[in-house]
Amino acid sequence: AMKKNYEYLTKLRQVMKEHGIDACVISGTDPHQSENPPAHWRGREWLTGFWSVNGTNGTAVVLPDDALVWTDSRYFLQATDQLRDTGFRMMEEDGPNAVDLVDWLVEHTQSGQTVGIDGMTFSISYAQRLQQELNDNGVKLDTDFRPFDRIYPDRPLRPKNPLFIHDENLVGMTVDQKMEAIMEAVKPELANAILISSLDDIAWSTNLRAANDIAFSPVFVSFLYIDDTSRVLFVDDDKLTPEVKAHLDKYNIETRPYDSIADFVAALPKATRLLMDPAKTARGIFDHVGCTPVFGGSAVAKLKSIKNDSMINSIRIAMIKDGVALTKFFMMVEKEYPTGKLTEVELGRRLRELRLADPTCVDESFAPIIGWNGHGAIVHYEATPETDAVIEGQGLLLVDSGGQYVNGTTDITRTVALGTPTTEQQHDFTLVMKGHIALSNAIFPAGTTGHQLNVLALQFLWHEGKAYFHGTGHGVGFFINCHEGPQSIRLNHNPTPLEPGMLQSDEPGLYLTGRYGIRCENLILCKDAMTTDFGHFLEFEPLTLFPFDLDLMETSIMTDDEVRWINDYHKTVRDTLTPYLSPEEAAWMAHKTRTLTK
Repeated sequence: AMKKNYEYLTKLRQVMKEHGIDACVISGTDPHQSENPPAHWRGREWLTGFWSVNGTNGTAVVLPDDALVWTDSRYFLQATDQLRDTGFRMMEEDGPNAVDLVDWLVEHTQSGQTVGIDGMTFSISYAQRLQQELNDNGVKLDTDFRPFDRIYPDRPLRPKNPLFIHDENLVGMTVDQKMEAIMEAVKPELANAILISSLDDIAWSTNLRAANDIAFSPVFVSFLYIDDTSRVLFVDDDKLTPEVKAHLDKYNIETRPYDSIADFVAALPKATRLLMDPAKTARGIFDHVGCTPVFGGSAVAKLKSIKNDSMINSIRIAMIKDGVALTKFFMMVEKEYPTGKLTEVELGRRLRELRLADPTCVDESFAPIIGWNGHGAIVHYEATPETDAVIEGQGLLLVDSGGQYVNGTTDITRTVALGTPTTEQQHDFTLVMKGHIALSNAIFPAGTTGHQLNVLALQFLWHEGKAYFHGTGHGVGFFINCHEGPQSIRLNHNPTPLEPGMLQSDEPGLYLTGRYGIRCENLILCKDAMTTDFGHFLEFEPLTLFPFDLDLMETSIMTDDEVRWINDYHKTVRDTLTPYLSPEEAAWMAHKTRTLTK
């Protein structure tokens, strides 16, 4: 039996026919290129039936006789499963069998045909590449094809949640200081104005947040225009409280309706040189620009990635709160798992409850990834009532979770053994841990990129012919998005050097399909190490505060330095958290951070 999605697909093909569209490409994002878009822009998920709470990476292509969804290796298992009987089939975006979507589309369209996209949900750069390659083959690109207006009757509305102010004492910077810094960064790019579309950049620039516009991230749906004399926030009026209006007035920020952005850029004076980030700005906006466009503008992301001392001190507080919540959580797991009543979904519910018990925790920073045994091998697993596993018998439990505290954003993964681990599990865990420690311990010259350090985390796995294919580290926002650029630590080249004040994750892993998954993640802060005759050097400091499972460590393959790193890190965790723990919790913590010996 075909799923309901087949009806939607039939309707879409009718609308394509009426509009003379031979193939249509549907993105999984919104006009801000959000990783996790609001429900209003989740048409691709609705159409295909391939979805997740955290937002799934996926792009659909529909032709009269074929329908496909491209996604990355985090979702191969899930997509294969969810796309069964929908009329869609999965295509691999990365990994050894990757097929390039644009190349595929060029091969499957003929000269004289038209491909349709909704330009508001594709970046300028993606649409540009698509258009270039199609045009070379005589195929037209229509950037104004918006089928969901026609085929999606119960489409959710745009979110209307009220904005609130992020305390500037925690932030350590006023909106004026931030906007001046932005304009200072705009000038060297030979521009005199900037349009910011990415929601985390806008939240950072305005010191404003909202709950629930986007799940797990306190950002809000808007655009922001800045030049030397004006600042305009494009936001729905019903999101503005009196306090927020006063905040905007104080910083001379005018507001206009969210939907007026296209008319606004069309009316800008010819002399305006408007800076736009082509990877973050919608092609649908670019189609209306009447002045001179300038491509660039990663400057804002760069400013945002460097955390000042106020923020770092604040994040340290968030880490203590997180460590206390996780202590309660893992003690509960150990105590209750013998009853056979704990399941993955239940654990997610309990963990959320423990985090949000702290009034400064506004939300989780993503839907927790809680995988027991085989489910731990699904990199972005989400327990649903259908897949919910009971935590029973022996094995490895992988828990990847985080909180959105007013003090900062956390993201931590711990893999723990329940029952007695196998020697193979211990061996694999230790290989992952050795990579985690090697990256955490790195000392490197200023100017080094995450791409250059990535091998440190993989070397021990590679040595045995093992690997993982996700990134080792992503930047983390300050009470904004859990995933933040521009820096990253991964195999793909990223030219952004790591700088003091940048916060990123260190999360190597190993995944054995159907058996178990391992991931060990701390957040690490980049800081100054030393200056020598050979230049300036940087290092990392782990900020996350929670023990790694000592029962999973195969000490015979660890060096003395690695053992010392574990003991030093565990001492920091114990000393920092104990004052906040009950006597019973403190005793548990003392055992979990006991001295490791070879």
